[in-house]
Amino acid sequence: MGDTDVTTDANAPWLIVGLGNPGPEYAMNRHNVGFMVADLLAERVGGKFKRAGKAQAQVIEGRIGPPGPANRRVILAKPMSYMNLSGGPVTALRDFYKVPTANIVAVHDELDIDYGVLRLKLGGGDNGHNGLKSMTKAMGADYHRVRFGIGRPPGRMQVADFVLKDFASAERKELDYFVDRAADAVECLVIEGLERARGTYNS
Repeated sequence: MGDTDVTTDANAPWLIVGLGNPGPEYAMNRHNVGFMVADLLAERVGGKFKRAGKAQAQVIEGRIGPPGPANRRVILAKPMSYMNLSGGPVTALRDFYKVPTANIVAVHDELDIDYGVLRLKLGGGDNGHNGLKSMTKAMGADYHRVRFGIGRPPGRMQVADFVLKDFASAERKELDYFVDRAADAVECLVIEGLERARGTYNS
């Protein structure tokens, strides 16, 4: 599947998945920026995450967008499995809420993009990201991604060590701004479509 818009039922819900690892020890890790964006979106819709039945995830149901045809029903989700097992909870939520795969948005960290830069796309490979790898194995690759750049590890630091470290102090100065921008990008994608969102937020 390429990066073009996919026409889906306008009344179908959207499933927005922030990828991360559960537990306070991971909360500020680079690998958990998807959770950070999901938490901000939760504030915007005015809900609190709750356990999702049999699915190993926390969810909020709400709506985003202006009143009228552009208003969208959304399910915000944070898988409570570890990152490399995200596919199971996401698939369970997709099936329970009857969400078309093209209406699923994964928000995740991306090593090959500079810190704070966003890239939005539909489909494609996982680029070694274990959360995407698990999702794609479970349900195919034809879902949207909001890729939040974290840059490459410095020197000889291993990738696994880098992504499981907290954002550096210099990065934290701008983190709230970048998370806010990523949440804006998710909303634009859901309300106005991929091409409009890419034109506005891909940098």
